[in-house]
Amino acid sequence: MRAIFLAATVVATLAAPAHAAEDAHVRALAAGYKAAFLCSGVFNAGRPEAEISADDLEGIYPDYQDLVRTLPATVDRAAKTVSVSFDPKLPPRIAAWRPNLGCAQLPIGAPASAAGALPRLDLKAPDLRARPWPHGDADATAPGPAALEPLLAQAFDVYGGKTTAVLVIRDGRIIGERYRPGYDLYTPQRTWSAAKSLTAAVVGRAVRLGKAKVDAPADIPEWKTPGDPRAAITLAQLMHMGSGLWTDGPGNRTDEVYLGGALVTQWATHMPIEAAPGTRFRYANNDTLLAARSVRASLGDGQAALAFPFRELLWRIGMTHTTPETDSAGNFILSSQVWTTARDLGRLGLLHLNDGVWNGERLLPEGWSRFVATPAPVQPDKGPGYGAFFWLYGPEQGLPAGTYGMNGNRGQYVFIVPSKKVVIVRRGFDSAAARFDEQRFARDVLKALE
Repeated sequence: MRAIFLAATVVATLAAPAHAAEDAHVRALAAGYKAAFLCSGVFNAGRPEAEISADDLEGIYPDYQDLVRTLPATVDRAAKTVSVSFDPKLPPRIAAWRPNLGCAQLPIGAPASAAGALPRLDLKAPDLRARPWPHGDADATAPGPAALEPLLAQAFDVYGGKTTAVLVIRDGRIIGERYRPGYDLYTPQRTWSAAKSLTAAVVGRAVRLGKAKVDAPADIPEWKTPGDPRAAITLAQLMHMGSGLWTDGPGNRTDEVYLGGALVTQWATHMPIEAAPGTRFRYANNDTLLAARSVRASLGDGQAALAFPFRELLWRIGMTHTTPETDSAGNFILSSQVWTTARDLGRLGLLHLNDGVWNGERLLPEGWSRFVATPAPVQPDKGPGYGAFFWLYGPEQGLPAGTYGMNGNRGQYVFIVPSKKVVIVRRGFDSAAARFDEQRFARDVLKALE
């Protein structure tokens, strides 16, 4: 089936003259964008289609925006699929939902019947809602200072952007929480690149269990050909955004995987070396995809690998409303394509505040929180620093030394402040023209807690 998928993608892209193929491919990507986001919004989050169109399909990917507004979409709630027509000579772009694994796109040109071959993980998430916080949701809150409540309200208008949720945790308890109308503690949203920090925890769990070593070469089967110089790239270099691999520009939008239905193993694993590993910082989705690919390969690529994030990390810390999505071959797209709630992100922050210990059990290696919050050998040219799939803050941003966090497109922020035992979460649907001032908000929250 993979060979059929690859052939379908190649045929869809190359069967026409160059200029026509380019136009057709843009239409195919726009259709994939609409199918994927509608599918996840409807079946992961249970949100109305009109709301998804206004939030998820506006303010991002401007080069596809006009097409996305006009291409016709069909939501099949019985089959849990979304199909978007884009070319009368090709099947529509299809995204199909599965329990636990969320929505996967079929490659360009694949027929609807191919959805039956998508990987599945038919495990049942534990219902932890009645258990005490943080494993569950009972007895989660504690009184906060009076000065905090006005700030939470202002997060929805004064600080810019388009806020959906804010959450403040101190000393392990929620002392402030607020949601946009229509959202609550169980409404998930796409994390965008905040998922990279979740990838760090997945890698950490694999290291704790002896399945990976961060200072050893990453386990990428596609790099095992004798003489391939990429085989020496370590997991740590990937986590530091220091692989030295070529990308299609800083940020590495990865449209072919995110929107085109290409496999992680077709795309991220095939980039050539451009700089000596460990000598250049370049923020790249591919480095995260490769780190997740390495963990999957070390676990054998089968059902155990699909179940690993759930059984070994997410469900162990109460993140039962988190859906990491995959490509059509079962590779987790952990650079961006994870749907989760504000509380679940807060739980991930608490795991790091506690250096990887949860309910007395060590899930991550001792010192793992220090590792991810230690500056990488090569740093960004400006702005916050970078650790291992976490951003680093401090006095230069007006924040306490040692602050680190998870950042994602459209305003997904989690600040972890060890010196104050505080986690601050903000979710949103920001655009380039309207951004949330996350550092100012974090500063103001910490001041209110003094």
